[in-house]
Amino acid sequence: MDKSWMHSDRRSKAYEFGVEAFLNFAVENLLTTTHIRCPCVKCVNLKLFGVGIIRDHVYFNGIDQSYKNWTFHGEPWEATTNASRNVEEDDGHSRKYTKLSALVKLYNLKAKHGMSDGCFTELLILQGDLLPEGNTIPTSMYEAKKTLCALGLSYEKMHACPNDCILYRKEYEDSTNCPTCGISRWKEGKDSILKEGVPAKVVWYFPPISRFKRMFQSHETAKSLTWHAARKSIDGQMSHPADSPSWKLLDDK
Repeated sequence: MDKSWMHSDRRSKAYEFGVEAFLNFAVENLLTTTHIRCPCVKCVNLKLFGVGIIRDHVYFNGIDQSYKNWTFHGEPWEATTNASRNVEEDDGHSRKYTKLSALVKLYNLKAKHGMSDGCFTELLILQGDLLPEGNTIPTSMYEAKKTLCALGLSYEKMHACPNDCILYRKEYEDSTNCPTCGISRWKEGKDSILKEGVPAKVVWYFPPISRFKRMFQSHETAKSLTWHAARKSIDGQMSHPADSPSWKLLDDK
């Protein structure tokens, strides 16, 4: 099946015809459900939707162009003659990420889409199965946390007002209701009874100091981080944001 349309302008007729061909193909291969996996660049076949929503996603977000073999939508694996070529391509693509960068990317997806720990663990296991033998990516949420914490990427969880009025810290640390809107700190169950000790909302705080320390451990990164201080102009003319009064005010603080 011709997939050249995946690289076409989303406003073109070629893209329009290609999207409809893909949706028709996916629907024809449905088994027992009315929903199919969405191949847009944001969902990357992790979410199930009806045809109408998927059509919107593929137009607004674009289709994942690395999804060349539609195995999630009924297309069989390519023949052995093409398998070695695909493995080489995938292996080359894998080399774009280090263990840390891949883990951080996946962790960002977990936070962005509210993925549960169990789902994240399954995703890590799947990634491990897809990557070449000998990969070192963690295979559980526990191992992922240990890796991130060991690398200085620790985080703190803070209780927050469901309406984003305050964080329950400092003078509000022991409060049970928001002083601004009056809503309870605790989550309300299906029986409308408050579950004391279970926060209604939690935010994750990533302390910046440990991250800056790691960034300065790299000589090249450190040069970029200090460029505005070491290379800024002294001729009285503004040629970089570092020359502005606002930046200077920030430096003074």
